[in-house]
Amino acid sequence: MGSPGHQTRRAPAAGPTTAARPPEQAVAADRSRYARHLDRLAAAGAAGAAAEAVVVAEVLRDRDPVMAQSAVVTHLDRRAVRLRPGAAYQDWARALRGALVGHPFPARRLGEWTLLKAVEAGGEWSRTELAAASDWCQRTAALSPAPDEALALLAASGRTRRVRNDAARRLDRRATSRAGTIKGNEFSP
Repeated sequence: MGSPGHQTRRAPAAGPTTAARPPEQAVAADRSRYARHLDRLAAAGAAGAAAEAVVVAEVLRDRDPVMAQSAVVTHLDRRAVRLRPGAAYQDWARALRGALVGHPFPARRLGEWTLLKAVEAGGEWSRTELAAASDWCQRTAALSPAPDEALALLAASGRTRRVRNDAARRLDRRATSRAGTIKGNEFSP
């Protein structure tokens, strides 16, 4: 038998709820289901925000919550990056917000996209919220057309060295570009 710390574990018996298929088939089936979710979400996105929210809710009911949330976040990223800040984005975000209740990861990502859109558009945004945002959000903001105020905040207090360096480089490039533009427009005798 062996000591309790060295007992061997037995695989669960295949029953009505346990799929008796090799692991590579299970992985292939999961990847296929993930791809189908992305296809359904993309098609629903073309049909309008209300239809999209219904499909998002359906995907989030998948038996694998991690995979479902990953598919939804991938979809949110693809859609949000194509939407311009303003009313169209706000309507879309409002429609999806209800479908994300109870799913913290995709709900946070939608909230961070909303913050990024506000920063990008020069709208109202919170310095505290940007300073507390995820690494992903801060990296995205540092590489986006963010105003100098947001870049200065990230250069000074970004969560990671990468964010701080990217934001500082963008600020330096802007300052150099402005100085070059001013120099280029000066009259020289």
